Amino acid sequence: MSIAKKNLLLPFILVTSLFFLWGIANNLNGILIPHLRKALQLTNMQSTFVDTAVYFAYFISALPAGWILKQHGYKKGVIAGLLVFAIGAFLFIPAAQERMYEVFLLGLFIIGCGLTLLETAANPYATQLGPAESATTRLNLAQSFNGLAAFIAPIVGTLFILSGKTYSSEELTAMNEVQRMAYLQEEANSVILPYGILGGFLVIIAIIFFLNDFPEPVENTDADKGSIAGALKLPHLRWAVIAQLFYVGAQVCVTSFFVRMAITGGGVDEKTAGYYLGIYGLLFMVGRFAGTFFLRFLSAPLLLTTYAIACILLCAAAMYTEGQYVVLALGGLGFFMSIMFPTIFSLGIKELNEHTKSGSSLIVMSIIGGAIFPVIMGGLIDSYDDNIQMGYSVPLVCFFAVFYFGWKGHRINK
Repeated sequence: MSIAKKNLLLPFILVTSLFFLWGIANNLNGILIPHLRKALQLTNMQSTFVDTAVYFAYFISALPAGWILKQHGYKKGVIAGLLVFAIGAFLFIPAAQERMYEVFLLGLFIIGCGLTLLETAANPYATQLGPAESATTRLNLAQSFNGLAAFIAPIVGTLFILSGKTYSSEELTAMNEVQRMAYLQEEANSVILPYGILGGFLVIIAIIFFLNDFPEPVENTDADKGSIAGALKLPHLRWAVIAQLFYVGAQVCVTSFFVRMAITGGGVDEKTAGYYLGIYGLLFMVGRFAGTFFLRFLSAPLLLTTYAIACILLCAAAMYTEGQYVVLALGGLGFFMSIMFPTIFSLGIKELNEHTKSGSSLIVMSIIGGAIFPVIMGGLIDSYDDNIQMGYSVPLVCFFAVFYFGWKGHRINK
């Protein structure tokens, strides 16, 4: 699969914008989870259903997304993904007004379906917009703007969603019913403005894609022979799916409980914790750009293995230290996780040839790790009497799978 070497700049810019947009959606969840836990009075495990709704959508819609791309091409797939994404964002308005968690989860599920279309299209497409030997570098560059969103989204979420008002269960019980409901409704309503604006912006971007040329890759003559079964025969793809499952689970665990970890382990208030999540996102972005630079001198598997070791050590530090050391460990995780998704993805689809689209769908399906591991982490935290630090043992274990893929699992069996 290839694209003629002309008129590639504008398509690459447009595709890169998608990485930023789905980064906004995913990185708002780190704010949304503690916020809805407060506004809707949820347990830790219940609050992680935010992640479950989004990442379960990835799982069940990844194969249909691959089929849509095969049948209708990248451009129509991207436009459809943007519009579905927008519908999910707009559902936050009635969900907040009625304080209905089920509607929030429906909106998040629809957002996840839209994101699946975008990621299934944009990740392989970015690797095709230039020479094959620089595919990993190019994908890391595009994913760097996903990192930019990881910095911006928590700042926006902290400014417009988090109120900074926190009451204990005893204080809420002491309020009369009118005061308590007014407080909870005010908290719920704070999501309406940011998600309404996001939905409108997505519609505008979809129109821009519709009005611009978007060259399709020229399929090789064996393109129709590609299949899920054929892709799964390749060991390096199977290991990529496993590694991505555990990596996404680890990343979502870290970000979903970042705010509460900074509050309880780092000893800061809610607003400060939200801004620290933005700094975490900044380090994630810096890590993406740094990783793109390091890949000029180091092989992708070596860099991935080294970063996985760093993440294992930082999770241990977050669990067994306190105060500023906890916050520093969380920030370090942002930096060292940064290159994992695009590096696993590009190594996983390497030399898949006619199976590239099917293999891409399988790797995107593995994002269901973000639906599984945070629930495990939330249940573990609840079982340890709200001990957030104990919960970070879950991402620590997940990073061992990433380590193995970088060490041995990526190797292609000729």
